[in-house]
Amino acid sequence: MRSPVAANEDPAGDFSAAGRIYRIERRRFLGPAARHEPIRIAVFGGIHGDEPAGPAAVGAFLLALGGEPARATGYEIWAYPVVNPTGCERGTRENHRGKDLNREFWQASTEPEVRILERELELRRFDGLVTLHADDSCEGHYGYSHGRAMEDALLRPALLAAERILPRDSRTTIDGFAARDGVIHDCFPGILAPPPAQRPPPFNLIFETPAGAPLAAQVAAHVAALDAVLATYRGLIAYAQGL
Repeated sequence: MRSPVAANEDPAGDFSAAGRIYRIERRRFLGPAARHEPIRIAVFGGIHGDEPAGPAAVGAFLLALGGEPARATGYEIWAYPVVNPTGCERGTRENHRGKDLNREFWQASTEPEVRILERELELRRFDGLVTLHADDSCEGHYGYSHGRAMEDALLRPALLAAERILPRDSRTTIDGFAARDGVIHDCFPGILAPPPAQRPPPFNLIFETPAGAPLAAQVAAHVAALDAVLATYRGLIAYAQGL
């Protein structure tokens, strides 16, 4: 049986800003083999530099997988802990040029961080994407599923798992969008997303924790949600293949 591997990879890309070189790191975890080809999932944190829970959760998730590799059975996890290194360094939502990177994807952006990640997404053609955020205006955790049945099927168990740690946001309007049971189907243009031309389209989930909650609780909620996504998708794939 193939051994699980947790390894630092070459960076996704470097770029210069304010006379310095910054790096978008990526890490890969190859879980134990299953009866299907590895499912390639990308996990992103730190696209907004004032949301430390995402990068911390990506790191905690990788450490958890290293201790219990079976949690990633059948998966190839590609983790990008800090998408916006200049913003994280400054503690700002935007990058060093004052751009909200989560409004720049697939918009012919000239921001180097976006171009690096767009290249990664086109090259690796992931089966699924999960982006971790924290919202300073929410009353609990919630998520975006973009309205696809597969995404709803993955997001709802993730929210339920996170609910053991933090309350769910039950409002009918969250972040300016209609919501139901903590699920939003609309979204802002330019968010981090798979290539528009990729077929079949991968699932694309966004999970948000309340930024005012203790950091440790946010991290635990993110990790619980990620574990639930992996378990649910593995089950759906096994069912589809009659395994």
